[in-house]
Amino acid sequence: MKRRLNEHKSNVNPNSFTSRYNVHHLLYYEKFTWIQLAIEREKEIKNWTRAKKDNLINEFNPETLFLNKYFED
Repeated sequence: MKRRLNEHKSNVNPNSFTSRYNVHHLLYYEKFTWIQLAIEREKEIKNWTRAKKDNLINEFNPETLFLNKYFED
């Protein structure tokens, strides 16, 4: 998680969503032991409506806090 946040913050891939829209704050995450499951879950969530995504975030992080600080040095 720490590595991925640093990649997003430093705009490693200038064509990525996070680089194009200057997104650097983490509000929600899930842990997976297998990358295939994580990719499958990401694809599932991407097909959801904005309202359903907002509900998922609000259940996990009701105060809408930036969670980056938990993964920084």
